[in-house]
Amino acid sequence: QVQLVESGGGTAQPGGSLRLSCAASGFTFSDYAMSWARQAPGEGLEWIAGIYGDGSNKYYKDSVRGRFTISRDNAKNEVYLQMSDLKPEDTARYYCGKGTHSILVFTSDGSSRTDSWGQGTQVTVSS
Repeated sequence: QVQLVESGGGTAQPGGSLRLSCAASGFTFSDYAMSWARQAPGEGLEWIAGIYGDGSNKYYKDSVRGRFTISRDNAKNEVYLQMSDLKPEDTARYYCGKGTHSILVFTSDGSSRTDSWGQGTQVTVSS
């Protein structure tokens, strides 16, 4: 079955950086787009970044564009989220998700269709 395991979370100071990783198994990784989403305390799940199965296209939510970078290594079945210039409002639990197609399929709320999520990794940005 699909397994997604996130790692790399922790505590960072404002302006700092963190790199999240997600190890995938149970499916042909390169055949599917992958996404990252986050959930802050008391809030819903917020899609923030996605990448096509072949890595050719990447999309970001406005709030993270220019600060976060999504990438993938299909040989390792891993997807990454490099986060820079972190802000306190980036504090959330971060999840990676498997898309439903090789490309990102966006819904009316601006998120990309995802059929599996990992357990998440906590990111706290605080001085």
